[in-house]
Amino acid sequence: MSRFSPARYWSVVKKEIIQVKRDRPSLAIALAMPLMMLFLFGYAVNTDVSDIKTAVWDQSPSAYSRELVSQLENTRVFQVVAHAGSYSEIEAMLDDGSASVALVIPPDYVRKRDRGEMAEVQMLIDGSDPNIARTASSNAQLIVQNNAITIQEERMQKQGLGPMEPAVELDTRVLFNPNMESIVFNIPGLIGLIMQNVTMILTAFSLVREKERGTMEQLIVTPIRPLELLLGKITPYVFIGFFSFCLVLLLGTAWFGVPVKGSAALLVSLSVLFLVTTLTLGIFISTVARTQLQAMQIAFAFILPSVLLSGFMFPRETMPVVIQWLGGIVPLTYFLEILRGIFLKGVGLEALWKDMIGMVVFFLLMISVAILRFRKKIE
Repeated sequence: MSRFSPARYWSVVKKEIIQVKRDRPSLAIALAMPLMMLFLFGYAVNTDVSDIKTAVWDQSPSAYSRELVSQLENTRVFQVVAHAGSYSEIEAMLDDGSASVALVIPPDYVRKRDRGEMAEVQMLIDGSDPNIARTASSNAQLIVQNNAITIQEERMQKQGLGPMEPAVELDTRVLFNPNMESIVFNIPGLIGLIMQNVTMILTAFSLVREKERGTMEQLIVTPIRPLELLLGKITPYVFIGFFSFCLVLLLGTAWFGVPVKGSAALLVSLSVLFLVTTLTLGIFISTVARTQLQAMQIAFAFILPSVLLSGFMFPRETMPVVIQWLGGIVPLTYFLEILRGIFLKGVGLEALWKDMIGMVVFFLLMISVAILRFRKKIE
């Protein structure tokens, strides 16, 4: 047996370096992905809930009501983003996600405060995200209790000792997910995540397999146009993906007991749109990758950021604005809003049309870029 040869060893090292230089996509992933993950985890992974979007319906405008709202905002847990004038406005804001919490101050709030009677305020909470709901409920209770103690102390100073009765009471109602069960929140998100990963990886290999088998040249010399070829490759996977979606939907509702409160027809329609969008993303990946290994690497490089940025694991409201913008280019972000809106809130297209448009724009962008790249390779 020959001894270890530094010369042969160095020859292998040089050969591997040349190979890595030629495989630029893998090199870019190897260098950029650790940095990207570091930044994403550093900013996006945050279990502390803050700046919960809050709507206020103040039916008794006064210094007392403004003081209560200020106490909520000073905690930095709540952020007043809108002022409502009716329950219908509050319902609309909770449905479309523009507010997660609504504080309702009744018309007799000031009168009861002045008379020393119990003044009741109401807080409506979107319980589709249990973490946000628990944080909002517990913090609101503490604020109101502290407010009540302060009022009682002022009365005792002015009138002397008296019975310690609560001055303010909070009536909390958690909507959409009254028991604040995490599984009710997680199952719709898992359905979206599974469908994205399966369909994207399936189509990411489609064109790459043609390249590796040498049949791409045969397709290029045929009269088939790039758009026809790309859509033709997507179509079979739409049916496969739809079948998979039906399976996970059935399992999520029957086994885990998560009901669909909204329209099943709307859920199916928007799910097909999402499938087409993710399949197009897979086709785009296949136009970038040269081998199936590269396609797999690029697909997984997209999957992890989409989990973090879409709101699947962590509330997007706690992320910096730039990270939220990055989440806007991930189709899973829009589909999760649709799934949770239909599953938990039972809302219709009037509350989900923005998310639908987001997926349509992403689909048109991906199919256009994929066609341009495919034409460039043909030329």
